[in-house]
Amino acid sequence: MQTKVSHLSDLKFNLETWRRELRFHFDEMDTFEEKLEEIAAREYNKSASISIEQFQNRILIEKDAISKLKHRCKNKMINLNKVNYEDELDMKYQSEHRPLMEDMRTYIKMHYDLKEEMMTFFLNWLE
Repeated sequence: MQTKVSHLSDLKFNLETWRRELRFHFDEMDTFEEKLEEIAAREYNKSASISIEQFQNRILIEKDAISKLKHRCKNKMINLNKVNYEDELDMKYQSEHRPLMEDMRTYIKMHYDLKEEMMTFFLNWLE
């Protein structure tokens, strides 16, 4: 039973960490959106406007992905909190965790790719 409690504690730790990270990224996207609006207000050329619109669309897509991942983490945490500690350690908890873990890895990579592109754009357009 101690092994199961420890394992479930580790899974919960991962979920809580991911949820904090997702909240941070969501807030970060708000900050980037504000900066894009600031650049748009300066009335730069058409290429800046096109890039701004593309980034705004990508931010909307990212925020939607964040919301879905947060929801999945929340549901996973609810399921883990319902676990009967008297039952045999079931591998389903680990196997159910793996797809979410892979999706988080993919999301984090995509987030930092977008962030890097936006930071490069900001360096080019902000003085």
